[in-house]
Amino acid sequence: MSKGHFVVRAEVRDWLVAAGVAAALLATGVSGQHSATGLDLLGYALLVAGGLALGFGRRAPVPVLAVTGVCAVAYQAAGLDVPAVAFLFAVYAAMRAGHRTITTVASVAVLAALPLAALVSGTHTTGEAFAQARGALEIAWLIAAGAAGEALRQAERRADEAERTREETARRRADEERLHIARELHDSLTHQISVIKVQSEVAVHVARKRGEQVPEALLAIREAGREAARELRATLEALRDDDTSPPHGLDHLPDLVERAARTAVETTLTIEGQRREVPAAVGRTVYRIVQESLTNIARHAEATTASVRIDYRPDAVAVQVDDDGKARPDTTPVPGIGLLGMRERVTALGGHLRAAPRDEGGFTVRAVLPVLPEFQEFPGIQEFPSTPLGRVS
Repeated sequence: MSKGHFVVRAEVRDWLVAAGVAAALLATGVSGQHSATGLDLLGYALLVAGGLALGFGRRAPVPVLAVTGVCAVAYQAAGLDVPAVAFLFAVYAAMRAGHRTITTVASVAVLAALPLAALVSGTHTTGEAFAQARGALEIAWLIAAGAAGEALRQAERRADEAERTREETARRRADEERLHIARELHDSLTHQISVIKVQSEVAVHVARKRGEQVPEALLAIREAGREAARELRATLEALRDDDTSPPHGLDHLPDLVERAARTAVETTLTIEGQRREVPAAVGRTVYRIVQESLTNIARHAEATTASVRIDYRPDAVAVQVDDDGKARPDTTPVPGIGLLGMRERVTALGGHLRAAPRDEGGFTVRAVLPVLPEFQEFPGIQEFPSTPLGRVS
């Protein structure tokens, strides 16, 4: 059940309780033996008002406490000898909300005002007035209502703390497992891949030094070793990223694009808009999107050029990676683990991602990420301006 449904059901329950208390107070007032005066109708209205005020107890506990207290004193002054049940409910709600000092002051004030209200009614002597006040609001019931509210507040606080503790424990265990996997990968694979890479490099170097033709298989082994070393290093960095060490972000994009440009794919980076600080999670996600996109281009796209564009908008950061590879508009891309990971990162930050073939050929990855906590949704992803404000190649 969603939180919204829970709130609605709680408010409905509050109003049902309020209506029940108002009906009970009115029935008690009507059935009581008291002098028939012109204040009866006013007293009945105060009984109903005090009961119905409890419907707002969850949203405004302090005003409800004041209203129910005033109504209790007022209908006593009107000559209605009815217990201050609504005020007890209000004391409970205010204590549950954490307003201990205000609740204590209000309770003392009502206890002091009730005997005076009974004297004002003119139907009781001084002794009878004090007896009536004690009957209207027993101190024991008042203390019990306050204690019940405080006990429930403490229980809810402990439950919230326990939930936070469970989340922190789960996060810590996930971090520990991630680091364990990184260590295992490092110990089991790094050495072997390094040996393959070094041996293949030496073999190619020796063959060329002797003037011999280097076998294609040996060149393929060398390139595969280099690529495996790069991917393993990137994987270990991702596994070790526990959000506490300085993460890769927007400032690291030029280095990432420069490394990509050293391959057979000519890669450029365009920065548009007014550069500014963005949340670390947004910067890290943009970096991962560009990193994964460039890796896919190098491995699968058969492209000759690629472009990375970053657009700083007033309320968002947009990233777009295009290539001129073999993808065609009539082909349907098969989402891999990398694309699914990008989509999960973007969605978790409240953004949108689109990855699809371009009309003119090649592939595009576009994402928009919010930079304000209150930003909830985005319009459709728009094309970037045609004239860049800066370019790094």
